[in-house]
Amino acid sequence: MASWLPQTQGKAKLVGTPRCGVQEFSPAVVASWTAHRAIPASCVSALRFYLCRVTLRKFLAIVLLLVCAFAGSNAQIAPGKYNNVILDQIRAMPTGGKYSASRAATIRLQSAAHFESGIFSVVPDAASPSYCSGATYLVFIKTIEALRARGALSLNYATLESLLIRNQRDGEGIWGRWNANGPGTARLFHEMDLGENFDDFAQAQPGDFMKIFWSPEVGRSEHGHSVIYLGMERRAGLDYVRFWSSNIPGGYGERSVPRTKIVHAIFSRLDAPANLSRAMIVPPVDKYLASLLSSRSSYEEAKAKCGM
Repeated sequence: MASWLPQTQGKAKLVGTPRCGVQEFSPAVVASWTAHRAIPASCVSALRFYLCRVTLRKFLAIVLLLVCAFAGSNAQIAPGKYNNVILDQIRAMPTGGKYSASRAATIRLQSAAHFESGIFSVVPDAASPSYCSGATYLVFIKTIEALRARGALSLNYATLESLLIRNQRDGEGIWGRWNANGPGTARLFHEMDLGENFDDFAQAQPGDFMKIFWSPEVGRSEHGHSVIYLGMERRAGLDYVRFWSSNIPGGYGERSVPRTKIVHAIFSRLDAPANLSRAMIVPPVDKYLASLLSSRSSYEEAKAKCGM
């Protein structure tokens, strides 16, 4: 920083002064510094005006940084446009039917969804006994068909056919991704840009798809549950998480568990179902999800694979 001092001819010349800082050039410091120098009042006023502008700019920059930091830490996920449609499909689902993750249950699941004459027909009673990922996938298909029936969604024949369950292995096609170990649904949502994934319970809304991890394991040794989030409730001083799925041992229905039993959870909010058309251009098999049958992953890796 430099100061302007008068010359004998009445002109100013630049001489070195201490470096400028907000504290160094407070009004009191300026007054003290200029009191011992023959500086014209106009120059003092100009200096004070300049320093006020510098201080104001610095102050506004700090305020802006604080506002941005606060906004970033409290960023909200967009409200679910289709969550109510998803909840409507849950209400139309049967109750009970028992739980089973057997080969026979998968065969019955295949028979529960038909695509004929351009219309998806879902008969969930046929998928009994059932298991969690199959139950949530039937609700997903029913939601897609409900949006089509309302004229809110248009998908071509090839895309609709790709939704069918046809013995796909983990990571293969849409159903194979949904049914895979790890963050299957969330990975599908990220890969096809169907909606946002997040793990903040404070931002979750009823109707969000949800993958629960009961333990830190992801992949081969994981213990997980594919559900649809219904909200939080308070019981005996504890927070409980409500969800719908096919649950052990009864099958289709609601359940509540203490929040403390859930080690991790990834929420997926349906926002752009029209992007299911990308099923025609994504790789036939997701190598990451396919690997989780025999390999271990981590929650951090799973988040990264889901765009979180």
